[in-house]
Amino acid sequence: MRIARYTEGDDPVYGLVDADGQKIAEVSGDPLYQRIELTGKTTTVDEVRLLAPVIPRSKIIGIGRNYADHAAEMGNAVPDEPMMFLVPNTAVVGPGDPVVIPTELTSEVSFEGELAVIIGRMCKDIEPEEAKKVIFGYTIANDVTARDLQRGDGQWARAKGMDTFCPLGPWIETDLDPQDVSITTLRDGEVAQDGHSSDMVHGVAALISHCSKSFTLLPGDVILTGTPAGVGRVTPGQRIDIEIDAIGTLSNPFVASE
Repeated sequence: MRIARYTEGDDPVYGLVDADGQKIAEVSGDPLYQRIELTGKTTTVDEVRLLAPVIPRSKIIGIGRNYADHAAEMGNAVPDEPMMFLVPNTAVVGPGDPVVIPTELTSEVSFEGELAVIIGRMCKDIEPEEAKKVIFGYTIANDVTARDLQRGDGQWARAKGMDTFCPLGPWIETDLDPQDVSITTLRDGEVAQDGHSSDMVHGVAALISHCSKSFTLLPGDVILTGTPAGVGRVTPGQRIDIEIDAIGTLSNPFVASE
């Protein structure tokens, strides 16, 4: 099942997207917290504005260096345990929304295409074999990073957490096997990243378990599972498209701050 959050000019609503990604059937309620029912209203994706499928009320947990090839291209070793960082929910934007590069603060911004996991149930201290029970679904993320700030600050909060630096979308896919999905990132139509989730150092279940040992996970929390090799610089005027089979495509233009 694909669940989209969208607007036709009024308040955001949710809908079920068909297998072709063309039509949306509106539902009542918030699927993360309430029972949903079809309202009988249908529309097409082209007629609405897709929004970020979830705005976390609590947190976004990023995972660093979870692909050995990416760690190597950045000159880093693979950590023994998942490397976690937090991203504020104010960084979230949706498909088609511009990512604003604050040119007064950074001149070296990179894209990172990632599979994102959305938590559906509160959990704490769970084991990997229990992880599937707390997953609501999956979406696509671009873990945008200001590399110069990452190096200069010595930590990642500002480099990865600035406004608009966490695009999510285009919708949530609830029926997905995350073991081996392709992750392809295109910069202005040219392939930059071509990886597979099977190359993760720590798989989805292990990541959820590890995160839950430190943080209580709440419905709507998002875990960014890391990025494969091929990350690169993106400048104002360029567009990044991230494709994950069985989900869809997340596209965002990059613009300079005024």
